[in-house]
Amino acid sequence: MTGELVIIIVNWNGGELLQNCLNSIAKFPPSMGYEVVVVDNASTDGSREWLDAHTENLRLIKSDANLGFGRANNLAFAETDAPFIFLINSDAEIREGTIDALVATLKSDPKIGVVGPRLHNPDGTLQASVWKNPTTPFETLANAFRFYKLLPKRQRADLLLGYHWDHSHRRTVSLLSGAALMLRREVVETVGGFEERFHMYGEDTEWCLRIVRGGWQMIFEPQAIVVHHSGASATKRWTDLEKRREEYLSFFRFQRLALSRRLMIGNLLSGWLVSSAQLGWRFILRQPREEPRMVAKLYGNELKQALLTRKYKEQDDPQPI
Repeated sequence: MTGELVIIIVNWNGGELLQNCLNSIAKFPPSMGYEVVVVDNASTDGSREWLDAHTENLRLIKSDANLGFGRANNLAFAETDAPFIFLINSDAEIREGTIDALVATLKSDPKIGVVGPRLHNPDGTLQASVWKNPTTPFETLANAFRFYKLLPKRQRADLLLGYHWDHSHRRTVSLLSGAALMLRREVVETVGGFEERFHMYGEDTEWCLRIVRGGWQMIFEPQAIVVHHSGASATKRWTDLEKRREEYLSFFRFQRLALSRRLMIGNLLSGWLVSSAQLGWRFILRQPREEPRMVAKLYGNELKQALLTRKYKEQDDPQPI
């Protein structure tokens, strides 16, 4: 062990964004001893060769296949032993004092298992990183049909979080973005690492829920800032429509694995109603309908399976359309 902290980065064709991430850590290092570990998921853009040439500043774990986000992080968990772990996406950059602020919050109470920073977009605007977990039909319907406008702003922010909340103060939460997370190793030892049946999307949602259910507190810390180029990796792999499809399939898998049948059915029904309404509205306005059509079919297919398949919950892989 080279220090109290290990900083883990999963890379797949990260290119210049990966270099910016590593440079930000070198520019704003933590005050404690630390090690940087990069798990490269069989990159083909030259970033693995670049990493090979800079191993004096990091430890490189090479995978011969794209393991996905969760499995790659689990590999790094197994290969390290530092008591504190900082996970950061290859398309993210830290700001001055970020890591120390996260560690200080984590150390302030032994019940705190995970701390997440405030995320900014590259232009400095807020990137919502705190959400309700699990999602409920109320949240889906309130956001889609704008029922939230009937609520006072303060109550709306507390009930719905996301972009309804200004992320201005520290608070206990149930879901943080996986783009940047500080945690105790005991969390991994007590509740396990990421669920490896997720390749990309959904694994942080399932993990956060499992951590909270395991008795750990999860804290949002706005004094720590991370700039996140959201979706940079996905754009190299999928079109926008393909990316949305993968997100929904992962959401369905999360529901099968983690939610009660009652809540799952409620979420599927509300999602199908919303996507069908959006499809109809776009038809009336003669607007492009590819996305709502796809989403409505995905929800309809999953809802049908949930209602008609006896062992639906045992089948953790949703059927794509």
